[in-house]
Amino acid sequence: MRFIICFIGLPCRKSDGGGCAVGESIQHLKARAVLVDMEEGVVNEILQGALREVFDSAQLLTDVSGSGNNWAVGHMTYGSTYREQIVEKLRKAAEHCDCLQCFFIIHSMGGGTGSGLGTRVLSLLEEEFPEVSRIVTAVYPSADDDVITSPYNSVLAMRELTEHADCVLPVENQSLVDIVNRIKRMAHGEKPGSVIKKNSTIISNKGGLSGAEKPFDAMNNIVANLLLNITSSARFEGSLNMDLNEIAINMVPFPRLHYLVSSLTPLYMLADVNVPNRRLDQMFSDAFSKDHQLIRADPKHSLYLACALMVRGDVQLSDLRRNIERLRPSLPFVSWNKEGWKTGLCSVPPVGHSHSLLALANNTCVKPTFMELKERFTKLYRKKAHLHHYLHVNGMEQSCFSDALGSLDALIEEYQHLDATKDRFIPDAIRLSIAS
Repeated sequence: MRFIICFIGLPCRKSDGGGCAVGESIQHLKARAVLVDMEEGVVNEILQGALREVFDSAQLLTDVSGSGNNWAVGHMTYGSTYREQIVEKLRKAAEHCDCLQCFFIIHSMGGGTGSGLGTRVLSLLEEEFPEVSRIVTAVYPSADDDVITSPYNSVLAMRELTEHADCVLPVENQSLVDIVNRIKRMAHGEKPGSVIKKNSTIISNKGGLSGAEKPFDAMNNIVANLLLNITSSARFEGSLNMDLNEIAINMVPFPRLHYLVSSLTPLYMLADVNVPNRRLDQMFSDAFSKDHQLIRADPKHSLYLACALMVRGDVQLSDLRRNIERLRPSLPFVSWNKEGWKTGLCSVPPVGHSHSLLALANNTCVKPTFMELKERFTKLYRKKAHLHHYLHVNGMEQSCFSDALGSLDALIEEYQHLDATKDRFIPDAIRLSIAS
């Protein structure tokens, strides 16, 4: 195994058909995963669910009280209390990997455990495994989030992500909700010729089995599909495999600007989904459509620093090159990296589909998301609302808030500086003539 997934405060339930060797049952597989949550209810639910045999119970860590939607409690209090146990579980998981390339950290940004303890684990990984890439999938709260302090938690976590992560794949709750609602409308036959079986795995983690849909199952499944695609080259053979550590090397030209916009096509990827397959060329167009992105943004009206295409299924290299050449004129790249494409081809498609595509774009379109987050943070911080809950935590000071806001301001300014060069023509440097 080449990667370890660490879930903090965000459960994600999914398996990928075709991942088992012939004759191997799911009971004999153990995920290289560490599950951490300071509220035991979610982890207990996983242990009683359909995938309970996949997770090693020795690699789970829970408490009973939770972090109370407080970043400081998760980061300072629980981070200090459970530091040694977390490090030990991570080391144990790493010892079982024959070629460790990457850590995946999956956490929410709005709550206390996900934002606080999630970013504490990120810094622990940097200390204990400095040479191993750290890729974070961070779920950002929507504007109408019911956690009042989520702007504080998100901005405090943003500083840690900017400083300690190699790549961050931001996912917005509102985008997930929009995608799920579109899928449900299709399930009720809103679009002619498009049918999704009711109670399918798209909307329920139980597939076609009876049982009520649980909150957030469909949203978690989309995030899980993102991971299945990004790790496909590490799990299956392909004609152009992409090592996980190549993502940061090729996609991040500046160390702080490592936030990658992800888009998936198809978004419904399971065998019990009866939707006419999209043509291959249309699939590439979909990958650059706003409807297929996991954050609300429009990369085509912003500046690309780099782009990665990770394709699964019976797709030829010539198909990949043809579509890149077709799309290239409509995608504004920085003048000094117009050839900034990274590609991967995995021969094994998702269950029920002939091919799929994950696009990762390092694009300045993430700036509005950060600006909106800053605005929500400022509304609270200007009045010093709820601040006392954080300052009562041992080790937490008010300077943490101002430093986090300053880090976010600097990040936004860097994206603005790049955006300002979008319409500015910069000619190529004069090539040197070599005397013969």
